[in-house]
Amino acid sequence: MAARLKERYQKEIKKTLQKELGLENPMAAPKLEKIVINMGLGEATQNTKLLDPLVADLTAIAGQKPVTTKAKKSIAAFHVRTGMNIGAMVTLRSDKAYEFLDRLISTALPRVRDFRGVSTRSFDGRGNYTLGLRDQLIFPEIDYAKVEKLKGMNITIVTTAKDDNSARALLRHFGMPFRQGA
Repeated sequence: MAARLKERYQKEIKKTLQKELGLENPMAAPKLEKIVINMGLGEATQNTKLLDPLVADLTAIAGQKPVTTKAKKSIAAFHVRTGMNIGAMVTLRSDKAYEFLDRLISTALPRVRDFRGVSTRSFDGRGNYTLGLRDQLIFPEIDYAKVEKLKGMNITIVTTAKDDNSARALLRHFGMPFRQGA
C-alpha cells in the first residue's frame, strides 16, 4: 500500500507545483527525498542506560530502528570523549518518509500546546527544512505512562528543491502549517 501523501503528490501536487514554479519538465518539480529524525541526550555521558528508552521512543515514532550517534571529538567541559554514544538518529526514505510526514502534519503538530504554526525561517538555503520539537509526547505512538523524561528532537525534511521558495511551496502543498506573517 502506497502512502496517502505520496499518492496525492503524484496525482495533484506535482502538476500544481509545475505550474506555480513555471517548470517545463514535470520531473523538475521538487519532491521529498528523505526525512532525518535526530534525538540527542547530553545526560548519556554519565549513564549510557539512558539511551535505551530514547532508542525505543525513536523506533516507535519512525517505525524503523535508529542508529546511535557518537561524539566526534572530546569536550572536557561536557565530560564527553570521542566515540561516546550521545544520541540516536533515523533516516526515512520513500514511502516511510511520506507516511511519517503525513502523521507529523495531520496528527502530531496539532497536538502541540499553544500551536500557532511552524516557522518559515528554518530553511537552510538549499531547499531543506529543519523543525525542532520540545518533547516526544506529541506522537500518539508514545505511551505517556512509560515516559520518564521529556526528550526533544530535530526533524530535517530533505527535498530535491534547489532553493527555499520551491521547498516552501512543496511543504505548503503537503499541508505544513506555516505561521502566518512570519
